[in-house]
Amino acid sequence: MKETVFDLDAYLERIGYAGERTPTLDTLGAIHRHHTRAIPFENMNPFLGWPVRLDIGSLQEKIVSSGRGGYCFEQNLLLTHALHAMGFSVVGLAARVLYNVPAGVVPARSHMLLRIAINGSAYIADVGFGGLTLTDPLRLEPGVEQTTSHEPFRLMAERDEFVMQALVGGTWRALYRFGLQEQLQVDYEVTNWYLSNHPQSLFVTNLIAARVDIDRRYALRNNELAVHHLGGRTERQVLTGPAELREVLEGRLKIAVPDAPGLDVALGRLTVAQETNQ
Repeated sequence: MKETVFDLDAYLERIGYAGERTPTLDTLGAIHRHHTRAIPFENMNPFLGWPVRLDIGSLQEKIVSSGRGGYCFEQNLLLTHALHAMGFSVVGLAARVLYNVPAGVVPARSHMLLRIAINGSAYIADVGFGGLTLTDPLRLEPGVEQTTSHEPFRLMAERDEFVMQALVGGTWRALYRFGLQEQLQVDYEVTNWYLSNHPQSLFVTNLIAARVDIDRRYALRNNELAVHHLGGRTERQVLTGPAELREVLEGRLKIAVPDAPGLDVALGRLTVAQETNQ
């Protein structure tokens, strides 16, 4: 079987980047920012019962060619291929999500992030954490507040691991905990299958989408949209039907929504569920 070649030019055009391609920190930062603004986080495939494929050809077809987004494995694997094509040294890592998880609960390692080596220093990149995804890479240095294009972030040492934290509303919130053991494609494939198929998976039972803009973050959970402005103000809107949901998905979230049978029915169920819960 002929191996699929990654199309770096197409990826860079997709994210709107036309700068240097040398493997430097400036390049990494620029790619990271462009990626998060152009490619939305979204889980439409598992929500609709469609497969989530992580091979290079499927990633390019869905995200680069078809104008879709994806969740952490898709986003960070796509970024990995792009960075490798530019000569970066990249290692995939795995994390336990802590955000909105009750104290004392130990979740599985269900999130992907990247460790990148540049001139003897290590950096963390992550373009796939939804509503609070990083907008710039971080130095792998614990206990230091680091500015990004959006909220301040920091890494806190915890035994032999690190906890990623973001300063949200004046409070440091733990997002996830990760170690530095390299993960392989097969490791992500197993977790990806579980998250996209288990009947109780968050990504199967809910529609989730998010995108970063220069001065705000958009976050959609089922039919509830939040717009978080950098100054701290948040706007919230309840979407009342499939037409409004499509308008937000295609407009603010920049998702090329597929014209698929049953999609409006699935979107309509979100409105019915929200009305039932009132």
